[in-house]
Amino acid sequence: MSETTVPASSGTSAPSGPAGPSAPSAVVAAPGPVVGESATARGRRARTALLALQVVLALFYAVASALPKLIAHPSAAEGFDEMGWGSAGMYGIGVLELAGAVALLIPVLSSLAAMSLSALMLGAFVTQIVVFDGENAATPLILIVPLALIAWARRGQNAELLRLVRRRA
Repeated sequence: MSETTVPASSGTSAPSGPAGPSAPSAVVAAPGPVVGESATARGRRARTALLALQVVLALFYAVASALPKLIAHPSAAEGFDEMGWGSAGMYGIGVLELAGAVALLIPVLSSLAAMSLSALMLGAFVTQIVVFDGENAATPLILIVPLALIAWARRGQNAELLRLVRRRA
């Protein structure tokens, strides 16, 4: 199907072309230029892919990252003891990661959660360089990329969150 653009001022959804004004069309009148259904399907696929990315990252942060810290798994405890943060630091980071994982799944919080987890990963990167001589420094940097994508794609929700907070204050 070819895409048809209808000017916003016309207020009509009649297609222009050989089919004539009585033929059904996927074009609907709306403010601004209206594009055929191919853009809608593409947008739906992009939203679905973004949501899938959010779910995968939320599962990663909850299960693979926060859970070992919250149950004091020896692999997590050793690292925090070596940093000198002990169990308090380990539980604190675990709670932050779990909160970020849950917030990634809440639409109004997803952008803020992605930015917060990115900041946490930046701290993890610096810690890996300074304390552990860069042993696993690439991992936090790799995780920042999809988090930044989510933060950017869901950036409009930050304005919505601010409106909600201002309304309550």
